[in-house]
Amino acid sequence: MTNRTVLKVDDLRVAYGGIQAVKGITLEVREGELITLIGANGAGKTTTLKAITGTLPNCRVDGHIEYDGKPLKGLHSFELVQRGLAMVPEGRGVFTRMSIHENLLMGAYTRNDKAGIADDIEKWFGVFPRLKERSAQMAGTLSGGEQQMLAMARALMSHPRLLLLDEPSMGLAPIMVEKIFEVIRSVSAQGITILLVEQNARLALQAAHRGYVMESGLVTMSGEAHTMLDDPRVRQAYLGEG
Repeated sequence: MTNRTVLKVDDLRVAYGGIQAVKGITLEVREGELITLIGANGAGKTTTLKAITGTLPNCRVDGHIEYDGKPLKGLHSFELVQRGLAMVPEGRGVFTRMSIHENLLMGAYTRNDKAGIADDIEKWFGVFPRLKERSAQMAGTLSGGEQQMLAMARALMSHPRLLLLDEPSMGLAPIMVEKIFEVIRSVSAQGITILLVEQNARLALQAAHRGYVMESGLVTMSGEAHTMLDDPRVRQAYLGEG
């Protein structure tokens, strides 16, 4: 881990019509960190990720977002991928009528190193053996957990320097949630910087280096993840204790 800032969000505000969904948040992610953004449903977490990637529907976005020292405003999604920023959206977003193998190839569409792409497919098949067993199967026929694995592997095929994960455990069986978090920790250990939005606050904070809490469009708390796990306010509001 270094002190070099990969992502800097400064005074971000997002409004849909008259509704202010994000009310001026500031956060940063340094190289090699796993940062988590936790909070209740409707706190503005997903809106924040979509503002970073420029994938929000008609709304007003103010503030400053910098990736790798340069502003992100006005860049298309494929340009973000070319610059090393990939996102696994909430709901997974796999190509349902393509096979697992074809989905992984789509993740590498900005690359032209065929041997490297083939090696990476084998690498992620090693991490997700279920996908290897079903590589010719249509992605739309997979379970929710398998689709989440595929969405993560597909994003990793682009060799991201910053990976944004939006609610990766949502709707999954507990055993699948454990597997997904095992992979998140493994990807982080490989030096890939991660910004994780997650409702399962306990697992997110156990995996992360630092955390931010969002409530009603504002960051209300931030700090070292292990410290936040012991904070009575976090325990009461998000860990079901106290």
